[in-house]
Parts: sequence; C-alpha cells; structure tokens
Amino acid sequence: MKIVQQIIAAKTSEIFSVTGETPVFDALTILMDRNISALMVIENEVLTGIFTERDYARKVILQGKSSRSPLIKEVMTENPITVKPTDTIDYCMMLMTNQHIRHLPVLQDLKVIAMLSIGDIVKFIIEDQKQTISHLESYIRQ
Repeated sequence: MKIVQQIIAAKTSEIFSVTGETPVFDALTILMDRNISALMVIENEVLTGIFTERDYARKVILQGKSSRSPLIKEVMTENPITVKPTDTIDYCMMLMTNQHIRHLPVLQDLKVIAMLSIGDIVKFIIEDQKQTISHLESYIRQ
C-alpha cells in the first residue's frame, strides 16, 4: 500500500504559508510568483487554515470585494482537512473526491510538514503504474 510519505520524499520540502494577518493581495502575489494555487495559514507553527484560488474567487471576487483590503483570516478556509505521512494514497484520493478539495496539508505531531495537491497524487500514481507495467513486461519476457 502506497502512503503519503512516499510522495513527500519525492517532492521539494519547501512549505508556502502566510499568517491570518497577511493581506489577500500579498497572498495572491505569492501564489502567482510561486505558480501555486494554495497557501497554508500558519500561526505560531499551528495550521489554522488554508487559502486557495477558490477562496479568492468565492469570498472576494464574487462578493464584490477589493483584493487589497481583506486579510487572509477573513476569507481563508478554517480547520482544513489534513492527512498524516502514514495515510494511504487511496485515502487521500477518497478525501479529495468526497470533500471536493484539491489540497491536503500533511501534519506530523500537529506540525505541518508538507502540502499535497491533486497534481502531486496523480503524478505519483502515474509513475507508480509505469513502474508496475515495466516490472510486469520484464517478468513476461523472462
């Protein structure tokens, strides 16, 4: 059974985050500069929320608000769904599908150690399937 730790091992270890006091405009700039679509909201090393492009679209733009005035704490998703390094990839896929989310913060002993995106998981599954096919082809040729 494949687990979250295996994906984390293959990813860069950089964690992108903001605080609740960060202006939304500044968070958008980070999203653009890093070419990512979600930021964890961390206060005193504790995950308090997640800010995604979806939060921006639904809670700022569609509400007719300016991007410059609100703070992240006003528009973030509080208490995001998280996973542990020992959780299975299948469990992550089930969570993402059932909860209609595209990002999962990974916590170990209540500390953020990574963020998984649906893209990370799909990429991992594809690579794993390629390896399985290669092994099977090699076995058949023997």
